[in-house]
Amino acid sequence: MTILSLALRFLASRPCRRSGKPRFRDILTTAFLAATPAAVLAQEPFRLVALGDSLTQGYGLPADQGLVPQLQDWLRAAGHDVIVINAGVSGDTTAGGLSRLDWTLADRPDAMIVALGGNDLLRGIDPAESRANLDAILTRLDAEGVPAMLVGLPAPGNFGPQFQRDFGAMFPELAQEHGATLYPDLLAPITQRYTAGQDYADLMQDDQLHPSAAGVTAIVAAMGPAVDAWLDMLR
Repeated sequence: MTILSLALRFLASRPCRRSGKPRFRDILTTAFLAATPAAVLAQEPFRLVALGDSLTQGYGLPADQGLVPQLQDWLRAAGHDVIVINAGVSGDTTAGGLSRLDWTLADRPDAMIVALGGNDLLRGIDPAESRANLDAILTRLDAEGVPAMLVGLPAPGNFGPQFQRDFGAMFPELAQEHGATLYPDLLAPITQRYTAGQDYADLMQDDQLHPSAAGVTAIVAAMGPAVDAWLDMLR
């Protein structure tokens, strides 16, 4: 119960004597309500921005089956009054995410999920460059007072063991440096099946790059509890 609700309950419980003159309690109540921001009287939904690439944007999926709408539905079912804003752009690298950060922050988010790096990985961009871009994003969010969840991805060995180590290390190291919450692997349900030698075709679209609607559902089922706990901590 808030201070506001306690004060209103106290005022409402006081006996009322009718008279033709305004009473001090009436004046106090009017002044109190007039001075109280509307956001306190009727709290707005929590605004959570998801900054990412095609995996966030929902490439190849119906509008209501992408990561953002499914995550929003999951969080609301868990009891969060939240709006998840889709700031995913297909094909974006960490550099692209950094370049449009001003535009993304214009949505005035209460918190941000940063899920970038997949296209850096596909293009074999030097992990040092990707790291610098993510570092700049998190530094800006620190300055703006916007809490961040950094979402990682595992790197295959295609570009060599050094690339694999550097790419994989940048997510936990940056999260620790900036005090951000880390979600280690966006594609965990899919990579787990792959690692176990199990069939995962139903979780992928035909391009074998993007998750299907069922794949997104599996991703959200795994990721949802982590975001739920993070939002509880923030609020």
